This record gives sequence, C-alpha cells and structure tokens, in this order.
Amino acid sequence: MATAPQQRKTFNIGTRKSKLALAQTQQVVDALKQRYPEYEFNIKSKDTAGDRDKSTALKDFSTKNLWTEELEELLVGGQLDFIVHSLKDVPTLLPSTCALGGVLVREDPRDVLLVKPGLPYTSLSELPAGSVVGTSSIRRTAQLALKYPHLKVESVRGNVETRVAKLDAADGPYSCIILAAAGLLRIGLGNRITQYLDSKNGGFFYAVSQGAIGIEIRSDDSVTLDMLNEVGHKETFFTVLAERSLLRTVEGGCSAPLGVESEWIRDTDGTMKLQTRTIVVSVDGTRHSTAELEKAIDSPVAAETFGLELAKELLANGAAPILEEIKQNKATS
Repeated sequence: MATAPQQRKTFNIGTRKSKLALAQTQQVVDALKQRYPEYEFNIKSKDTAGDRDKSTALKDFSTKNLWTEELEELLVGGQLDFIVHSLKDVPTLLPSTCALGGVLVREDPRDVLLVKPGLPYTSLSELPAGSVVGTSSIRRTAQLALKYPHLKVESVRGNVETRVAKLDAADGPYSCIILAAAGLLRIGLGNRITQYLDSKNGGFFYAVSQGAIGIEIRSDDSVTLDMLNEVGHKETFFTVLAERSLLRTVEGGCSAPLGVESEWIRDTDGTMKLQTRTIVVSVDGTRHSTAELEKAIDSPVAAETFGLELAKELLANGAAPILEEIKQNKATS
C-alpha cells in the first residue's frame, strides 16, 4: 500500500459548488481514500466568477480564468492543497506557481444532443429550419454554422441542471441543447441524452480535455504530486497534455472554435499510438481547417511536442487566418 509522508495527514480540496463539480471531486476523493485510507480529505467548495454571473455569454468575458482564478488564489495561499476541475475549463497556461498534478480516467468526451420533451426529433439532422439550439460555446456554435446553417443558436448559461431545466420549460425558446456527455453521466442524467455527437455522427469535434477531471496543485508540492500520480491515468494524462499543447500553440485559449477527437490505437507491431484529429471553424461556419497526427507517446514531453506538431499542421492548413480574424473581431467588439 502506497502511503504519503507521515508529516501530512489532512488535505484540503478546492472545487466549485455545482452538483457536477462536487461529484467530480468526490470521485477524486474516493480514488485517494482507496489508495490512502489513513488520510483525511476535506472538500472546500466555492462559487467562482463564472458561477456568479450566469447571464453574460462566455465569449464576452474579459478573462479566461472564470472557473479557476479564485480557487488558485486559495491554493497558492496554502488554504487548499489541490483543486479539482473539469479540465476543459482550465486555461492552457497555468500560473507559474501552479501545475497540473493528475488526471483520472477520461469519461466519454463527446458532445451530446438533448431534445425538448415532447418533440419527436432524435438527431440534429431531423430538426426543422429555425429550430433553436441552446449553447454558449463558440466551438459548438461554429460547428453548427458549418454543418447545420438552417438552425438558430441562442446562448444558454448555468450549470447542467439549470440548462436542462431551461430546455424543459414549456415557454422556453429551445428545441434542444448541446452539452458534454461526461457531465450528464457523472450526475446521473445520461437518460436525457438523445444523440451522441462525433465527427462521423453529427459532424462534431469535442472540446480540448472534455471529459477529463484535472487536479491542480502548487508547482512545488512534491508530496501531493506523488500522491496524485498514484491514482492518475497515464494515457489520459498524455492525451490531454497533447490536446492542451495544441490549443495553447494556436493561441486560441478556451474560447477558440477548435475541436478535437483523440483515441489510442494499436499499431501492427503492438505499439500504442495516440491519434488526434482537430478542426478550427470560423464563427460563421463558412471556413474551416483540419489536421490529423498519429504517433507513439511515452512521456509528458512527447505529448507536448505532439500537440505542437499538430498545431503547426493545422495552422499551415488554413487555421491561421481564421483565428486571426476571430482575435481581431474580439479586440474591436
């Protein structure tokens, strides 16, 4: 049985207050308790800026650290020992005092369609022209414009239960909403999924790190890092490092209309390789760029390099002007 150094017996864990955030944090605690039953793990929850402001569209916030900054201040100040995040919400550039300390096995990373109760549609392709799709994601909005230009998009904010309730409201405008499968599955709402969306089924690529639970630590805290390495999942860690390196390199940040699709495949010689496909779509859906890379990954450095190489291919294939236009439009808006 692995044990943490004896001088530390209690660990404080930071998280947001939503049902999903608490469920994910409990998943981390359960994994740690199984490995370290003699230690105590206390959950400390807090509303963040993104939780308090439920009306502003995500693309209109001036900061990318909506869900992380206030918790990071408590982490660096020593009140917390680590923070549990939905990794897709974490900016690809962390403060120098913080580091990614562990990633559990990835849940299903795909986007999913939820249709308003009573409507007969079972897929995006069945929705009639003018149907309102609820999402606050610029990535989802751009991919809808590319694949389903006849549909109308309206922003929908709030935690998972709030957005489902807005969909279900009899007087609500939404015919459907798009969410991440992982969040619904983790809080027991998988029965609401109408259609799983991927590149072959619905034409959707998911967000970088979607479905992964990230654990953020102080960069100099080797004790916590060693503990988390015992419960982390190596293949998931390499995958999200590669995806985050890709996003960081194209300088899109969390609001870029960039999607990915990653899987591990076995080569003919038995070697496991990471295969990642990626797409950038202009906000109006009129232009897009794609790239794909497949390589063996055996270290964090190799994963970071993989993301860098994939980003260079994506930019060379036409993503650069799309991203530059988005950046300019945001600067002047």
